[in-house]
Amino acid sequence: MRLYQRCLLGLSLAGSLQLASCSTQPTKDDETMTQAQSDLAMAAADAHSYAKPTEAVARHLDLDLDVNFDQKILSGTAAYQIENLTGTDQIIFDTRDLEIEKVFLGEEMEETTFRLGDSKEYLGRPLIVDIKPDTKKVTIQYKTSPNAAALQWLNPQQTAGKKDPFLFTQSQAILARTWIPIQDSPGIRITYNAQVKVPENLLAVMSAENPVEKNNTGVYTFEMEQPIPSYLMALSVGDLVFRQVGPQTGIYAEPATIEAAAYEFAELDKMLEAAEKLYGKYRWDRYDLLVLPPSFPFGGMENPRLTFVTPTVLAKDRSLTSLIAHELAHSWSGNLVTNATWNDFWLNEGFTVYFERRIMEELYGKEYADMLQVLGYQDLTNTLNDLGPGSADTRLKLDLEGRDPDEGLTDIAYEKGNFFLRNIERAVGRERFDAFLNKYFSTFAFQSTNTDKFLDFLRSELIQGDEALAKKINIEGWVYSPGLPEDFQKPTSARFAQVEEAFQSWISGKPAAQLDTKDWSSHEWLHFIRMLPESMTQQQMAELDRAFNFTNSGNSEVLAAWFLHAIRNNYTTADQALEAFLTKVGRRKFLVPIYKALIATPEGKKKALAIYAKARPNYHAVSTVTLDELLK
Repeated sequence: MRLYQRCLLGLSLAGSLQLASCSTQPTKDDETMTQAQSDLAMAAADAHSYAKPTEAVARHLDLDLDVNFDQKILSGTAAYQIENLTGTDQIIFDTRDLEIEKVFLGEEMEETTFRLGDSKEYLGRPLIVDIKPDTKKVTIQYKTSPNAAALQWLNPQQTAGKKDPFLFTQSQAILARTWIPIQDSPGIRITYNAQVKVPENLLAVMSAENPVEKNNTGVYTFEMEQPIPSYLMALSVGDLVFRQVGPQTGIYAEPATIEAAAYEFAELDKMLEAAEKLYGKYRWDRYDLLVLPPSFPFGGMENPRLTFVTPTVLAKDRSLTSLIAHELAHSWSGNLVTNATWNDFWLNEGFTVYFERRIMEELYGKEYADMLQVLGYQDLTNTLNDLGPGSADTRLKLDLEGRDPDEGLTDIAYEKGNFFLRNIERAVGRERFDAFLNKYFSTFAFQSTNTDKFLDFLRSELIQGDEALAKKINIEGWVYSPGLPEDFQKPTSARFAQVEEAFQSWISGKPAAQLDTKDWSSHEWLHFIRMLPESMTQQQMAELDRAFNFTNSGNSEVLAAWFLHAIRNNYTTADQALEAFLTKVGRRKFLVPIYKALIATPEGKKKALAIYAKARPNYHAVSTVTLDELLK
């Protein structure tokens, strides 16, 4: 940078901005301070937060909550250590459907005035708190709504054990504000401590340092020393037990689920070792999993130290554990280096899919990872067809202003992002690209970044003025253009080629029962089902079902793919299993395509509405928002 005489705000060890001495030479502290300013500037540009972090920003949260299952509310206080960077007389937090009771300043708990601004769809209301230039602490007394979108309150019948209620949160993308008044932007990071009071027969866990067994008071304390963005704030309460897997890894689950989970995720340590071998030391101390009830809307949520995971991956054969590799990879891409706004979501997910597949290749070989690449390409193709290849939403760099950021949670960010990184790897070679990624993760650790910032780093560290290389990498075609570039190379799989031969044999008349499928993984079965023609006779459907028992499969991926054919071909033998699946499972990835297939016909729509009326109470708000709109 250009050097000139200047007086700057310096960064203290605690992360606070202080007036530093004037200097003509850039120091390491200057660089750190400049990064802190840059992070806040990116967060200030976040269209999905009311916060003004360049004026006053929260740095640490002390959370004290009481969990009330009868009323379905959380109540307590959120006390923030803040920095008033400009001497402003107010600090702004994001809220949605929260009841703000009182607000206090300082350690003396001096009551102050506050107001809630106008409500906007998706965004909720700004909480504007009056402060003084020297205010360092703000304490907000509040309670949540029984309908808080981030919170799912399950009755005992909705759990595996059927005896106790259960609660879990889902804060991504902008739902943290429905259970905590918070500066709810991914570009703002905080550390936190918490105290949570729950019924004495239940255990509470968070995205923090966790207890491993119940106590006799029902009061649990938590500490998260590493700064995290608000969407990684997480809480779950239920009848949970803990099972150690390795020195740094373990599993929380209901007693009825813990044995199956312990078997399914026995290779957690191997995954962690493979990840560290690729991209450096794991920076979050422990890596544990929490297996949730089936209503959880996602496959997994990468809450630091404690990934929340769907039980739909408990396939009894460890065949769906790439999802765990994905959530583990987020410990670097997303949690460690975070997208500054939701327009840059591909920086979280595209990197994570790429990293996930590298972990799986390290553990199970290239042929296994190749299958995942092909399945990912199939998912991407479906998304491109749904959105339209010319849609602006098929670009990596998005514009989600005025919209729910959940609209950006598509396979564009995940798979197109992954294939862009694979294209860079192809252009520069794997060894050089791995060195680049290691430097990227270490350079931006515990910081936020956006698309422009990443591309600047790419140009300075890899492209370095090489015009031929820049043309191969094709930033414009991948990042800012819709669809896929013309030079995109479709992935292939040797193992899938054998599946395709079996499929052609069946199409040519060979009985399904005589196909050689003995060593197929769930990925091969999924590829086979996806190749089936959309229109099949009842005899064909029945033959496949007799040979492979698809309707009663214990694998959720296989089952969901089979149900699409059952619906399209009116294969009523699967109706009971279909209704049971839709009533039990809340994972949006499965629900949306199945309900879409059902409503394609008048008779199917009638069936869909009847099932949805029963199933909706079992779904999280993340799923119902999408399905309510789909089903009108």
